[in-house]
Amino acid sequence: MLLNTVTIGMAGAGIAVALALVRPWGMRVPGPPLAFCAWVAVGFLVPLLPYAVLSSLLGPTDEVASSGNDAPTMPGWEAALVQLGFVGMGLGLVLALPAYLRRRWPHTFAGRLESSTSGGSFVLRCVALAAGVVGLVWIAWAAGCTVAVAHPTTRDINWRLLNGVSGLWALIAGASTYALQRKGPTRLPRWMPASGAWIGSGALFSWSGWKLAFTLYLLLAHPPDASLPEDLTTAAFLHAAALGAGATLARALARAATQPRSPQAPR
Repeated sequence: MLLNTVTIGMAGAGIAVALALVRPWGMRVPGPPLAFCAWVAVGFLVPLLPYAVLSSLLGPTDEVASSGNDAPTMPGWEAALVQLGFVGMGLGLVLALPAYLRRRWPHTFAGRLESSTSGGSFVLRCVALAAGVVGLVWIAWAAGCTVAVAHPTTRDINWRLLNGVSGLWALIAGASTYALQRKGPTRLPRWMPASGAWIGSGALFSWSGWKLAFTLYLLLAHPPDASLPEDLTTAAFLHAAALGAGATLARALARAATQPRSPQAPR
């Protein structure tokens, strides 16, 4: 009952955020809190889009199998409805958030990305490199690499898919950051790397923030009934790097969004 009550509250907040992104009155809502909530939601939900498709094709479909005890189980129709809801919200946000940012701060998708630090370009190049390295490690785990994997026999299809999807979005965040740092004209429309940077940074920040807390709990408490296939120290380091990269990139994006540019700025 408590979890369902909290879920209802979260769903109500999500509906309010979604409406604020697409309705005219949303332009009168304070922009930074609304953009932050939508950015975190995008980070959680958008990476689930390819995962939902792949897990339905490759993963187990028996959601009603009994666990052998009196623990409650989720009926198959409820699991399908929940997954459909996540996919719908993710698809809506991946379209609504960039559109809202472009309406409210049009210069978000124009010009080069700069950092608030004195060595801005160097910092963001390091962010792109860190995101790329983390993404490659996760993709390697998804492909079957056992380096820094403490319990190889506990790997399953869901673990591989989650690592693969997370690694893909980390690479998108890194590549988008690099593209936004480039000088001169490019064949790629500016909105594409800008959107990739917003979504990729949200994925890094949201999922790695949640996973870092869970990994640290396992690393410090050593509960006997919970474990992860990967080495906990390595996983904590990767999530900390991804969390920092996502936060740094989001700060640079927000700074670029809230600073108007002159008409002569490159677009």
